Order: sequence, then structure tokens, then C-alpha cells
Amino acid sequence: MYIRLLELYVEVNMTDNTEIMIRDYVEEDAPSVGRLIADTFGEFNLAYASPEERVLLLGPFQYAESQDPAHQAAIAEAIAADMVFVAENAGEIVGVLRGRPDKLRSLFVRKDHHRRGIGCRLVHHFEQACQRQEATVIKVQATLFAVPFYQSVGYKKTTGIRSCRIFEGTRFPYQPMKKILRET
Repeated sequence: MYIRLLELYVEVNMTDNTEIMIRDYVEEDAPSVGRLIADTFGEFNLAYASPEERVLLLGPFQYAESQDPAHQAAIAEAIAADMVFVAENAGEIVGVLRGRPDKLRSLFVRKDHHRRGIGCRLVHHFEQACQRQEATVIKVQATLFAVPFYQSVGYKKTTGIRSCRIFEGTRFPYQPMKKILRET
């Protein structure tokens, strides 16, 4: 009981006199999370891409403003993961983290909430959940923009820069990283 109360205390933070709460994602969050991912990923990771390539790299998130049920379903499907957590500020979703016990798949924090500790808190919450599932290492394919952030929370580069395909886009650069949660 005491540990859970402590976790809840850690998850609620006063930032500019507003509470930030980390909670589990629910499907009703999909439209807000979709817009957050489209805006953040587009601005910080796709500035180099042509407009045509940008659309391909965004995949279903290119339709984040659409009310079309098929678009919303595709966005919800793209968000789905074993573990999805959101950061909420005054009822608005300002951050999201997706992953599974051994892999952090993606982390996005709204631009106007950068450098407020939200990303750190999402990662910490995720790592605690992974440890409860007995994970010993977490890997991440960090965007080049995010490498300094991940280093600041204890992740180490494991190789040089690699590239992969995302959605229908061409090669996208990433930095493999990992964090050892506990030695085996």
C-alpha cells in the first residue's frame, strides 16, 4: 500500500501550478494522442523530409485531424502496444509513451511542455512497469533528436546510427540504445 501511494505521489507533479498525471492510455485517447504524435514527430523528426515523404513517414497519423472513422481506427491501431501511458495536464494529453517490457517503442511530449520533466516521468513510470514484469534491459530505437534526452535518463548507445522503414516512408535514421535495469 505504501509503495503504491509513493508511486502515485511521484506520478503527480506540480508544473506551473498545474497537475501532471501519468496514467494508462484508453482508446478514447486515440484522437488526442494521434494529433500529438503527428505534430511532434513531424516537427522534430521530419523537418528534412519533402512534403510527399513526410506524408509517407507519418502513416495513419497524417490523418490526425480527420473525423473519418476509418482514419481514427487506423490511428488507434498504430498506437496500440502492450504498454501505453499518457501524461495529462489539466485534462489535456501532453505526452505519450508506447512500449513493451523489453522495448520502448516511442515517446512524444507536446512542444510547449518540453523541458518540464514529463518525458522523464513517462520513462520512469514505464521502467517501473517493466521491472514489475521482470524485465532486465530496455532497448529503444531513438530518433536522432531524442538521443540527448535518452542519454540524460541513463540509456547508452549500443551501435552506430542505423536506419529503418516506418510506415510507407523511405529509410529513417535512428540510434540504437539500451538501459540495463538490473544485472542478470
